[in-house]
Amino acid sequence: MRTSTRRSHRLMALAAVAALTTGLLAGCSKDSNNGSSNDSGGNGKGKTTLTIGTFGVFGYKQAGLYDEYMKLHPDISIKENVTTRTDVYWPKVLTRLQAGSGTDDIQAIEVGNITEAVQTQGSKFVDLGKEVDKSQWLAWKNAQATTKDGKLIGLGTDVGPMAICYRKDLFKKAGLETDRTKLAAQWKGDWAKYVDVGKQYMKKAPAGTKFVDSASSVYNAALGGGSERYYDKDGNVIWDKSAGVKKAWDVAMSVATSNMSAKLKQFDPTWDQGYAKGTFATVACPAWMIGYIEQKSGDSGKGNWDVAAAPTASNWGGSFLGVPTAGKHQKEAIALAKWLTAPEQQAKVFAKQASFPSTPSAYPDLKAAADTTAYFSNAPITQIFSDSAKTIPVQNFGIKDQPIGTAITDIGILQVEQKGKTPAQGWDAAKNEIKDVLGQ
Repeated sequence: MRTSTRRSHRLMALAAVAALTTGLLAGCSKDSNNGSSNDSGGNGKGKTTLTIGTFGVFGYKQAGLYDEYMKLHPDISIKENVTTRTDVYWPKVLTRLQAGSGTDDIQAIEVGNITEAVQTQGSKFVDLGKEVDKSQWLAWKNAQATTKDGKLIGLGTDVGPMAICYRKDLFKKAGLETDRTKLAAQWKGDWAKYVDVGKQYMKKAPAGTKFVDSASSVYNAALGGGSERYYDKDGNVIWDKSAGVKKAWDVAMSVATSNMSAKLKQFDPTWDQGYAKGTFATVACPAWMIGYIEQKSGDSGKGNWDVAAAPTASNWGGSFLGVPTAGKHQKEAIALAKWLTAPEQQAKVFAKQASFPSTPSAYPDLKAAADTTAYFSNAPITQIFSDSAKTIPVQNFGIKDQPIGTAITDIGILQVEQKGKTPAQGWDAAKNEIKDVLGQ
């Protein structure tokens, strides 16, 4: 269990890193400041280099969008700075926003961090609402990135409708149903039924395999299907009283206290290895994870992965692109952000890795890439995620939404899943961490 002393040490270490980062940023030359540069030294004869800070796999590079944009704009060079985990990426961005220097020309913002960005960093971003036709995006997506005074600080990229990705080869060896429609019917309407299928799987599980990657992934999926999470509509913290949190926690505990979890921490190297080695049979997969699974599973997963509807319509994830006011190339950055998030480009990213667009006009013609469809056993990916997206409940996010969620998954659930603590002990560990997060 993480003690208060260890939390203090962690906070001290983060403070030291922030101080060091600020010092380094202050000493940057003009060419390197803000993460952008002009190769001509400002005389207008060379290329303007725009940097875009992202996390995970956004798909812009993979879909060839950077190359396409640079071909259309020969005076622009694009450099993507990628951080694997958003809980590492976002604190770094906050430090640089507050310092007023060192940001990328475009900064990606995950949905779990958008409320904090809106409420505390709104003045540090360009109002993109003045630059675009806002009707192109889902209204609720725009609302998430809009300040109280009507400033739109981020353009929506993807949303995260949920499905269940599963290894049909492992299901067959375990003697379970492999047809995606019949399988979805077995767990329809209740994540507890999904856990029941896991219990059946473990009775004849192929050697060295588990039913699910982690209890945390089940928690996130179940939470995304409820109307209530960590904050109410007035911005009050209700995580410890939330019916949605309790239901998701109970399902996660059913997994964590059983033998069906591979006990992997998502986005850690061991999780990636689990994909490559085929050590777990299912994962709750939002649309943006399709590309990740294909990339990490490699040839061993081709034709073995399939996709079925999730127990309930659920959303996990989705992001935005914002343009910091500290950037030296705001005009060029705005143009690039608009182009990357336009319906045509969102459709191209979907075709490459199934990141589901936040622009409804792209939906009628969405087509997953032929190799992606084949990789996932010719599953009707577009239909499955579209059906989920249509009934996703509206949820309220708060300023500390992301760190509260991280405390529950990376502290509370892991205490039970990996260290053998009781659900009550795991809940208390998460509660103590959240008190620190909220400054209580």
